[in-house]
Amino acid sequence: MSTTQSERLRELLEPLVTSEGLDLEEIAVDSVGRKRVLRVVVESDAGADLDAIADVSRALSAKLDETDAMGEGEYTLEVGTPGAERLLTQHRHYVRAVGRLVRFQLAEGGELVARIVAVDDEGLDLEVPGVKGRKATARRVAFPDVDRARVQVEFNRKDKKDMKEEEEA
Repeated sequence: MSTTQSERLRELLEPLVTSEGLDLEEIAVDSVGRKRVLRVVVESDAGADLDAIADVSRALSAKLDETDAMGEGEYTLEVGTPGAERLLTQHRHYVRAVGRLVRFQLAEGGELVARIVAVDDEGLDLEVPGVKGRKATARRVAFPDVDRARVQVEFNRKDKKDMKEEEEA
C-alpha cells in the first residue's frame, strides 16, 4: 500500500474508530489473488469486544462505500484486534500490557523476559521471574534501552486480581 493511500485511509477512518471509543492501531491493504483485503486493527484500554468491533466495522464499511478511497476494484474489509503476541510500539501499548509477560530485545544486546509491573513516561518497572526456585527480581528499563518488545502467550497467566492479592500479602 502506498504511503499516500495509507495516509488517506488513516485520515478517513481514524475519526470513525475514535468515535467508537477505540484506537486505530494499524491499516494494511494486501493483495490476495485478484482481490484486495483492507485490514484494520483496533484496540482500547479496556479491550475491544466483539460488539465494538462489529459496530466499528459497520461504520468503516459505510464510510468506505461513500468514498473512492479503495479505488474501483473489489476488496474485503477485515476489522480485528492486535492479537495475543502483539508487538509493543507505543507508550499506550506498554500501559495496556501491565501485568503481562513480555520478551524484550535490548538496545545493548541481549534478551530479557519479564512481567511489566508499572509504566511511566521514562520507562518500565519489571519483574524478572526467578529461575530454579529463586525469587523474582525487580528491574527498571528505560524506553531508549528497548529495541523490541512483544507480549508472550501465557497459559497460566496471573490476572490483575492475583497480582493485587500478592502485593497486599
